Amino acid sequence: MNKKLYWLSIVTAILGAADSLYLLIYKLTSNNLMCLGSGGCSTINSSRYSEIYGIPVSLLGLLAYLAIVVVHTLEPRIKVAEEHGPLLVFGISLVGVLYSAYLTYLELYVIHAVCPFCVVSAILITIIFVLAIIRLVKQPLS
Repeated sequence: MNKKLYWLSIVTAILGAADSLYLLIYKLTSNNLMCLGSGGCSTINSSRYSEIYGIPVSLLGLLAYLAIVVVHTLEPRIKVAEEHGPLLVFGISLVGVLYSAYLTYLELYVIHAVCPFCVVSAILITIIFVLAIIRLVKQPLS
């Protein structure tokens, strides 16, 4: 296991979880003082795209980042996690990158507003995705 990639992925996932938690708190409280910049957070947070069947997208992001942290935490402790953890992180981050790309499209071309915290989340999940690819290449499945 490449310890640098492992720890960089964990730290990035923790930052993503913190960002998603911030967005979730903003979604639940609608405290516009938390919105930075041009007010894009408010516009996006009140859009119909901020929830899926009543579940805040930020909660789904938080759960995804926490799942990545849990998988990484289990890798050195459980053999099956060590063997398949990198692939699982790749899968979670792939879904995250694809969904973030969709949300970014919505921000730019449908909602016409940009939330800086959403941009940070998209960048962080992309970093995790790239790290997951590198880990898979350096440590192919047996």
